[in-house]
Formats: sequence, C-alpha cells, structure tokens
Amino acid sequence: MLFGSLFFGSVLFGASELETIMKERNLSEKDILAAAKTYQPSGRKDDFIVFSSGGQSGQVIVYGVPSMRILKYIGVFTPEPWQGYGYDEESKKVLAGGNIRGKQITWGDTHHPNFSEKNGEYVGDFLFINDKANPRVAVINLHDFETTQIVANPVIKSEHGGSFVTPNTEYVIEASQYASPLDNEYHPIDEYEAVYRGAVTLWKFDYANGRIDEKNSFTLELPPYWQDLSDAGKGESFGWAFTNSINSEMYTGGIEKGLPPFEAGVSRNDTDFMHIYNWQILEKLAKDSKNYKIINGHKVISIKAAVDAGALFLIPEPKSPHGVDVTPDGRYIIVGGKLDTHASVYDFKKIKQMIDKKEFAAKDPFGIPILDLKKALHGQVELGLGPLHTTFDAKDGIVYTSLYVDSQVVKWDYKNLKVLDRVNVHYNIGHLDTMEGKSAKPIGKYAIALDKLSIDRFNPVGPLHPQNHQLIDISGAKMELTYDMPIPLGEPHDVISISASKLKPAMTYKMGTNSRTGKQHEAMTLAGQERVERDGKNVKVYATVVRSHINPEHIEVNKDDNVTIYLTNLERAQDETHGFGIDLYNIHASIEPGKTASVNFIADMEGVFPYYCTEFCSALHLEMMGYLYVKDPNKKYESAKNSQLKTLSPDALKAEYEKVIATNKATDDVIQSVVKFLKEKGYEKYPRVKELVIDALDQYGKIGEVKAKADAAAKSGDLNNAILWEYQVWQYLVKTADVGLRAKNNLVRELSTPMSEAASRGEKAYLTGGCNGCHVIGQVSSGPDLTGVLLRHENGEKFVFDFIKDPAKFYEDEYIKSMINYFNLRMPNQHMKDNEIKDIIEYLKWIDENAGLN
Repeated sequence: MLFGSLFFGSVLFGASELETIMKERNLSEKDILAAAKTYQPSGRKDDFIVFSSGGQSGQVIVYGVPSMRILKYIGVFTPEPWQGYGYDEESKKVLAGGNIRGKQITWGDTHHPNFSEKNGEYVGDFLFINDKANPRVAVINLHDFETTQIVANPVIKSEHGGSFVTPNTEYVIEASQYASPLDNEYHPIDEYEAVYRGAVTLWKFDYANGRIDEKNSFTLELPPYWQDLSDAGKGESFGWAFTNSINSEMYTGGIEKGLPPFEAGVSRNDTDFMHIYNWQILEKLAKDSKNYKIINGHKVISIKAAVDAGALFLIPEPKSPHGVDVTPDGRYIIVGGKLDTHASVYDFKKIKQMIDKKEFAAKDPFGIPILDLKKALHGQVELGLGPLHTTFDAKDGIVYTSLYVDSQVVKWDYKNLKVLDRVNVHYNIGHLDTMEGKSAKPIGKYAIALDKLSIDRFNPVGPLHPQNHQLIDISGAKMELTYDMPIPLGEPHDVISISASKLKPAMTYKMGTNSRTGKQHEAMTLAGQERVERDGKNVKVYATVVRSHINPEHIEVNKDDNVTIYLTNLERAQDETHGFGIDLYNIHASIEPGKTASVNFIADMEGVFPYYCTEFCSALHLEMMGYLYVKDPNKKYESAKNSQLKTLSPDALKAEYEKVIATNKATDDVIQSVVKFLKEKGYEKYPRVKELVIDALDQYGKIGEVKAKADAAAKSGDLNNAILWEYQVWQYLVKTADVGLRAKNNLVRELSTPMSEAASRGEKAYLTGGCNGCHVIGQVSSGPDLTGVLLRHENGEKFVFDFIKDPAKFYEDEYIKSMINYFNLRMPNQHMKDNEIKDIIEYLKWIDENAGLN
C-alpha cells in the first residue's frame, strides 16, 4: 500500500503502525484521505460556517465546514434552556411576537435559513428563517447569534416558501403553502375557488435597526394554487421574484367521502405554474389604497391590481416542482420537478421580452397572463428521478442538483445543458447547498447533502433515526463523499453557508446590554448598585454576577409577591458566562459577559429556595449561590433561633446576650463615625446626601422603642427575649449603616477634587469593564483595595498598565502569585484598549488624591 503521497513515507508516521490501524478498522487509503480532508487539529477553525434549520425543534443548528463540528443551537421559535431563551423576560418578549391571534405557540418547524445580502452577496449581519408550522419569520442578529424578532403572518395560514431575501435585503419573501381564506372566518371547501387564496408576503426589512418593519410590509394575493419555494432575481432579473406552485388543478380532496386523495388530484396536470412578480412595482402599489384591501390589519394587493400594473405573470413548469433557483448573474431560473426526470432552465431575457411585448399564450381563471413555456425555456436536461434543489459552483455554468428518488447529487452544466458527474448519497436527499451557493458569488468547494433517511449509516438508537448531512468535496473533476454527520434534532430541512471570515460576532457585550434590543438595559446594575426595591407586592432586585458570587446572596419576599430580578454580568473576559436558576421555580437565565437579563415570577410557593450559577464558571462555581426566602405575611413563624436559645444553659444564654450586645455596639460605633463625618463635612448642603441621611435616621429612630423592650426583658431576667429584641435592634442598625455608608460615599464624591476628563473616562471604563466586580475602592473585597495601588511597585504606572494589558504574563510574579493565593482568583484579561488603561490609571490617581476623605 502506498502512503508517500499522504504521509511523506514514514517520516511523520510509522507506516507499519498506520497500516495496522487501517487493517484493524478496515480502512482504505480513500478513507484516510477523506479523514484528512475534514480533520481539524485542536484550535484550528473552519473555513465556512453552516446554518441549518432545526426542523421541529424550532431552532437553528450551527456547524463548521469541513470539520462538520456542531458549534451552537440558536433558540428561535421554541424555548432553549441553555441560553435562557423563553425563560428570561427579554426573550419572552421576542417569543410573544410570534403569538398568533392571541395564542401562544409552543413549537415551530424551521425550514429555510437565509442571510442578509448586499448586491446579491451574503453579508454576515442577519439570518432569517421561517416557521412552516405556523406562518412566521424570525430575525437572528449575527452580532451575537441571538433571535431578536419574530413576526407572525396575519393572512397566511400555512407556508413553506420562506424566508428568501432580495439582493440588498430590501424584503424578506414568505409565500403561502396550502390555499386558505385570507381572513380569519369560516368558509366551506365548496367556496374554494371563490374565497380560498394563495399569497406571498414581502416583509420590509429595516437594515439599520435590524428589524422587519411590519407597517411597511404587504402581501400579494395569488390564486388558490399551492405556492411553494421562492427566489429573488438579481443582476439582469433584479426587481423580480419567482415562486413556484403545485395543485394548479385546484383539487380539494375528500378521501373521507370516497374521492381520490389529494396526492392523486393535485398531480393530474402535466404542468403547474411559476409565479413571476415585480416587487418594485408592487411596493408602489402598496402606497395607494385603491390597490389593496386591509385584511387583519395588513395590506393585501389584489390580483387584479397587480395584473393591471404589469407586475404578475405565470409560466407553466413541470408538474409538482419543488425548487426555483436564480443563477448568480440573474439570467436563468432553474426548476426541478419532483415527478419529472428533467430540470428546466428558463431564460429571463426571453421572459422579459415576452412581458414587454405582451406576448401571452393565455390567461388563467383569475386573469393572470400566462407566458409560453417553450418560448421561455433555454432548455431542459434529463438528470434522473426526483430532481429537487439546485445550487451553484464558482465555475461559470456549473450547478449541482439533488435527486430525491435516485438518492444522488448530479453535477451539470446549465448553459450547455450537459450532465458532468453524479455521486450517490444516503438516502433520499432533499435540499443541497454549496458554499455560498445561492449568492451572486458562489464559492463552491464543498457541497452538503441533506438526506432524509439514514437507515444503516449509524448505530441504532430506536425507531426514530437521525437524519444525515453528508459533506461532498466538489473541488475536483469528480465529486467525493467525505463525511457523514448525523443530525439528531428535528428535521433539519435546509442549510445555508457563509465564509467564516464574513462573520464578526462580538465576544462580549458592552456593559449592561439588553441582548434582544442591542441597547443598554434600563436596569443595568454595576457593582455597588445592588439593591432591593419594594412597591407594595412588586419587588425588584438589582443584582450582579461575577466570579464567584451573586450579589445579593439573600433575597426575602412575601408569598404572592411579583418578583423581578435583574442580573448584570460584570465580566469582561470572553467565555465567562454565568447562569441563574432558582430551584423549583422554573427560572433560568444565561448572562454572557456584559449582558443584563431579567427573570420575573410570582413567589407563589412558601419556603427557602437556593439560587445558583448554572454555568461552571470557576473553581468556586459551587459556592456561587444564594437563597430566596418566601414567607407568608399572614402567618406567625416560631423562630428556630428562639427555640435554640431556649435550650441554652443560663451561662450560654448570658454569653449569647453579651455577644449580640457587643455586635450591636460595634455596628453603632460605625454609624456614629459616619454621622460624625457627615456633620463635619456639612452634609445638609447636598440634597442627594441629605435624602439618604433622612432615610438612615428614619431607620435609626425605630431603635429606641425596640431597645427599651430588650433592656426591660434583660432587667427582668428574661435573656431569651432580650436576645431576640437585640437581634431586631441589629436589623435596624444594619439598615441604618447601609444607607449611612451610601450617604458617606456620595458626600465623599461631592467633596472630592473635580475629575479630569481622562479620570472620568477611566471611572467609566473601570465600572463598565467589570473591574468593580472584584475591587471595592477603600476596602478589601473579592480582590485587593486599589487605593494606593500605583505606589506598590517601582514605576507603578507602567506596572499597572502592563498588568491590565496582559495579566497572564504576571501570574508567576511573586507579588501577584501571593495575591492569587490569598484571594483564590486570577485577574482575567479584560481586553482593555490602551487608551482605556491610561484613563483608568488617571482614575486611580484621582482616588489616591482623595483617599484622605474616607
């Protein structure tokens, strides 16, 4: 056996060892070559990224080519717990956009993904995908691979032909499938031709805002043929779009009445119709109310208005077609017929000439002009049984078509109408894609066959088999099947691919981002801003998450409170995602670095419920938790502490009393020192500070009455109740201290020297960069106090700059190593820019300048 061409003889590999492995595993040299073509060593990234529909999962699957490694699932039409999609409030709003007639839809059938385009070329900004089960279209922002919008079609009842994009992403096309009344009323089937209709909706896309503009979208009424797939013209055919159909017979079935089933009646004619419509004319018609009706609050342009304006035509096509694909230059349209052995190549130049000359062969029952099939054709090629979908190569004129019945991919020349090659796939291929194969500039190189059946390809896993995505190398003269990938999620109907270099997703969010809007979340919370706000039964918790704690760690609410928890991830380092789940409350959120998300629930279960980080984020991941306490305000609880005190001996009870007295005195000492500072600095001059002081004094004023009860109990010898009252005193002291310290911090800020512009920018970078997640100015927290940090090293400014720039370089430095050991944390690389680091150093200088105020 020859190994030289593959492995340079035995220099890199022992030929005998390789030969042994090949023999043991029954591998051929062809197998080894296929493996080499798809293998990606650790850390090497793929050249192309593929977005696949997830079928009945309602999601999108993302994987790489040539490795075929699955990289991500994107939650779209159905909840996806890992991403918190459908569990946090922000994504619930997105899903609610897909409600139909007020009904929540809990599943979807994703079918046709498509990218945003400019000049017909793929742009990695947005991905669109339709839901066949419930006529909806979703927008996925590829800035972060999250679904940001779902729109429900107000007039179509079922669809298959979405979501196809015009060359500059002016519109997203969604065509109906089974004819239905466009209104929401009951109509019997014997009114089929009179009331039932097909339709194609053109969703206007606002590129700058990344959203479908429902107000400026419209629908074209079509006959009650069953519309199917679509494609938009480009180049020579720019401004036009094409949608094929089945059931030109307008057969209405009735197997339960003894009539032939649908499958017999809808394939009787030799031809069906391809719809040709000019969306540039239609968008003008949509601006004049005489051309459209308002149905369910949506503009529907009538067949008559479209025909009168020269915007709608029909061309016969082979029966039961299932694919319509425009060539990269826009000159030709290729259609495959499921029940024909041919692919038909239409010449748009001929079509346009007939339209311009008004040279029509006939009109359909609805008055739509029909063009002559033979005059419109460039030609037909016999490919095999069941031609479905076509995709393009970088080489001019070369295309690939899937054959469902023959389970093959055929390579052929659509200009010269000649078959070039074919390869077997396993089994019953549906859609087919080459790299960027439907764009104005296809790359080719690889093809992906989406096989509906896998039968004997993989280990048996029960009656429900995975489907099979197969990678085909099309770079040579002969196609080579190189990889089988089972897809165990939904029915992965179609894929679309893009060069990895065109995708520029953010690795972290700007601090406090609402990922579903791309804007700053109204509840962004930075370190030091954590708080709980109560308004009657509405409780709002402003929380932060950072390695390795959730702040606050204790949340107490009353039973039946309406609780909203806002969570901001203070991390700036890549891949430091935190999750948030509350046991037994069906609550989950995924909070990526810089993101703010929220969860809302009614606290309808009494008890104690741990909450925790659901992502294994650090060595102290298990310690990243807290407790939600839900108490019934109408119940009187027997204190476990009280029960414990009752069991103490007199000496132990006295010791406990003295301990709480000492704690309260120490806390009060802190308060008095704060009060002294506030008075000396004239806090009354500063309204914001004064408001906080009033709040603190209000809490402090409640202590006297409770303290008197504690003292009276102690005097009577009832140390048990004395201790409990002293604990109540402590509660008021803590609340006073909390507000008082905030008042002091605000006053310090008022008294501090004015910040330079650089220091002000530095403070912003410090806060939004997540530094305050571990560092608290003026005290030791999860990390060291940064007051005086510039004085701790020779040439301190340079040391701090270099350390922030690349912390890993200093992990073995003796001083830094001691800090790591003490705090059990390493400072991550926050990926600060040089100018941000310089500004932070100016901020640290300002801190040192005003350190004496604390």
